[in-house]
Amino acid sequence: MQSETVRIIGAPMDLGQSRRGVDMGPSAARYAGLQSRLEQLGHTVHDEGNVRVPNPEEHEAEGKARRLNAVTAVCQTISEIGCRCVENDDFALYLGGDHSISIGSIAAAAQNEPLGVIWVDAHADFNTPDTSPSGNIHGMPVAALIGDGAPELVNIGYPGPKLQPVHIVQIGIRDLDAAERERLTHSGIHVFTMRHLDELGMAAVARQALDRLRHLQRIHVSLDMDSLDPTVAPGVGTPVPGGLSYREAHLLMEILGDNGRVRSLDIVEINPILDNMNRTAEMAVELVASLLGQRIL
Repeated sequence: MQSETVRIIGAPMDLGQSRRGVDMGPSAARYAGLQSRLEQLGHTVHDEGNVRVPNPEEHEAEGKARRLNAVTAVCQTISEIGCRCVENDDFALYLGGDHSISIGSIAAAAQNEPLGVIWVDAHADFNTPDTSPSGNIHGMPVAALIGDGAPELVNIGYPGPKLQPVHIVQIGIRDLDAAERERLTHSGIHVFTMRHLDELGMAAVARQALDRLRHLQRIHVSLDMDSLDPTVAPGVGTPVPGGLSYREAHLLMEILGDNGRVRSLDIVEINPILDNMNRTAEMAVELVASLLGQRIL
């Protein structure tokens, strides 16, 4: 892989969910040696610092979309910073924070041309304020990005949907709410559940995902660390047994990196409070390195 200019954008937001701790995710990834690891691969790395995120206690947490205005404001800022990365053709690396940050990062990546998204997660994040059992916005970003849900979220970056459902591939799904499952089945999004991974193997799934997006020039990868099995990545807020293994996760990142069309990446839901000796952040750094050129030979 050729050398890149990589811009790290910290988004220490835990407004989109109810369990504190993921706001420390960007610091944990930096502490795990993210910048030096990428520089060792030959990349030029610029750390843009963190976007400002208000204290969750400052904002009302009631309603069908909890802390909607605060989440909207932060995601708008993320989108504005991300747009500069697109303009410069830099690789944008977003460190969360909860998964609601992807509304901003993907709005930036999709600003000029159709975008493919590979969503690696235990959860589909396809609820709307009307279907969400919790009202937590970190379970709504995919819906918002195709134009469903709260208008404030849908219109981040610029008015209207950012993605077409057929341009989204989800990998690792294994935990869905009832109404979310029904919506997802009829959405046009292609979903590889953990059963598909077990039956087909990761290499086949990764290549099929890329093939479904073959007509698109740019791909954004959104990696929720709870896509991995909790034995591999224990420091997440919503762990679900039966996730990706260490090697499956690395193989996925290596195949996506070989393709050359991935131009931006979210790493989200690292919760150091729940972690063991920063293992999850260290795993995240390893996966970023695999996407950006680390190989055995």
